[in-house]
Amino acid sequence: MDIILKYFPHLSVGQQQQFAALDALYRDWNAKINVISRKDIDNLYEHHVLHSLAIAKMIQFTPGTSILDFGTGGGFPGIPLAILFPECQFKLIDGTGKKIRVAQEVCNAIGLKNCHPEHLRGEDEKGKYDFVVSRAVMPLPDLMKIVRKNISKEQHNALPNGVICLKGGDLQAETNPFRRIVDTEELSSWFSEEWFKEKHCIYVPV
Repeated sequence: MDIILKYFPHLSVGQQQQFAALDALYRDWNAKINVISRKDIDNLYEHHVLHSLAIAKMIQFTPGTSILDFGTGGGFPGIPLAILFPECQFKLIDGTGKKIRVAQEVCNAIGLKNCHPEHLRGEDEKGKYDFVVSRAVMPLPDLMKIVRKNISKEQHNALPNGVICLKGGDLQAETNPFRRIVDTEELSSWFSEEWFKEKHCIYVPV
């Protein structure tokens, strides 16, 4: 938890309680349904929660913003972002029903009312959203083909509507088709921990 407060010191008491509850919840559910590598569960806050919150360093969503978390797995980045932005609406989708069940149970347990997990493939999602977010689900060009249809034309934020994803490694081939418009930020410019080196937040306006 300390690592979250290090970078997000202005959380309300309620938000702190919600973040603090994630550790026991994910340990319990992960023992039943593997959504996080067993070796990695001890790094939940750094590798999953704070990693998800990197998107909040790229953009501060205005109240009323709608966000689709594509390929959420057990709820990342959607659940940490929904805690941080309680006045925004998040829909979390994944093609694996077991993982969505974990996300739903975690939301229920911490009383997260603005977060709506659903067992759904991205190709079948028909809704319109201000932003689509994801964490290393698939190559960027493939992701853009699927979610372009889901980006709303109405604007509410300082950044134009689009896609924000978290990725690691060499991204040149993936971002090349969008090189004129893509914004790539290194997570190490926001977070000092070694693990964030060579990890990026990519924003593509649509």
